Amino acid sequence: MDVSSRNPQPQRRRAFIGATTGHLIEWYDYGVYGFLALYIGKAFFVSADPSTSLLASFAAFALSFFIRPLGGLFFGPLADRIGRRKTLITVLVLMAGSTFLLGLLPTYASIGIAAPILLVLIRCVQGFSAGGEIGTITSFISEYAGPGRRGFATCWLMVTAVLGLLLGGAVANGMTWALGAEVMQDWGWRIPFLLAGPLGFISLYIRLKLEDSPEFLALVHAGETSKAPLREVWQWKRSIALVFFIITLHSSIFYLVLTFASTYMSNTLKFDSGTTLLYVFVASLSAALVMPLGGAFTDRYGRKPFLLVIGTLATLAMYWFFKAAPGATPATLFWPLMAVAILFGLYASSTYALMSELLPTRIRSTGIAMAYNIPVAVFGGSAPLISTWLIKITGDITSPWYFYVATGVASLIALVVLRKEDFVAGVPAAPRADSAPSPMLVNPAP
Repeated sequence: MDVSSRNPQPQRRRAFIGATTGHLIEWYDYGVYGFLALYIGKAFFVSADPSTSLLASFAAFALSFFIRPLGGLFFGPLADRIGRRKTLITVLVLMAGSTFLLGLLPTYASIGIAAPILLVLIRCVQGFSAGGEIGTITSFISEYAGPGRRGFATCWLMVTAVLGLLLGGAVANGMTWALGAEVMQDWGWRIPFLLAGPLGFISLYIRLKLEDSPEFLALVHAGETSKAPLREVWQWKRSIALVFFIITLHSSIFYLVLTFASTYMSNTLKFDSGTTLLYVFVASLSAALVMPLGGAFTDRYGRKPFLLVIGTLATLAMYWFFKAAPGATPATLFWPLMAVAILFGLYASSTYALMSELLPTRIRSTGIAMAYNIPVAVFGGSAPLISTWLIKITGDITSPWYFYVATGVASLIALVVLRKEDFVAGVPAAPRADSAPSPMLVNPAP
């Protein structure tokens, strides 16, 4: 029986809207923080060296990502035991609430060392909640979509992530343009974070009206939900490893386009703020526009060949971007940036679908939370920090290419060893050796 036959279109539409609106809040926060890193660094990490303050601000940004795996370990199993809906509601409250509180924090000038400590604590709460969001929401959307539509359905989570970052960037940069750097440093940086409060209430209202995913409800009715998903997930070590390495490139190129490129062009290449804002907006929007095309293509023709080709091109494009930087003008850097952005959009269009198809329904949220959050922490959230550090210790503005190309190679190796037999989504039993498809769930075509 096809899942979609028990899942009418209005119900799928409500599920999609409820899931993605909350997802928007998460990425709005990361966008705001990334674009306001300069002001946050000066307000909370006082130093005579501006680059040290910026590094400290990026370190706090990266720290929230290293907390994400802990959030995944907590919320992933919770979603597999009690359901996706309740977990999505909980993580939304934590994310929107902590982002709102960040806008109320006193600065170093007001309370001294306590200010950066409180900032770090709030970033940890944000990272903890974000770690529980991704595994749960990916499972929720992919299970509502059903086989044959997961690529197109889950790509909209990536579109939402990009739009959330764009919204955060538009608010942060728009206010900087309207108020000026001095006012932004004084108090203007708070406003974008405070906006998360009303946005969170709207998203919470929508999520409260959702029903759980049909595949999870089928497991509940059959009495086949996992009682110990955190223990059971280790029976899928190969799938966990494949997701980990395939997401490595996804993570690094995401934060290159959406976060670090802005700082790189303004601080390192000395492009004016208007050009930087325009370029990041155009690049991000271009990435979002191609994502549905990539998702629909892999639904029809398969994930592996597409991701192998796009991953190779994306790795080469990142190398091109940094090698083109010395002496670059806005005109000469535009095309390398656009190449990276479009290839990022195509690669990221299908990674969520792929990882949902490598893990069975009963431990899917746990598996994704574990396998996704660690590479995002190591290779994604820390990308701006690593890039800035490489430039500082080498004095070479092209040096970040070592890091980004290495992440691309790691993902390509994982895609090469990916086998048709690895696609096991929809299988409700835990051990692979004795698993059998449930009559209520349908395996996807790889």
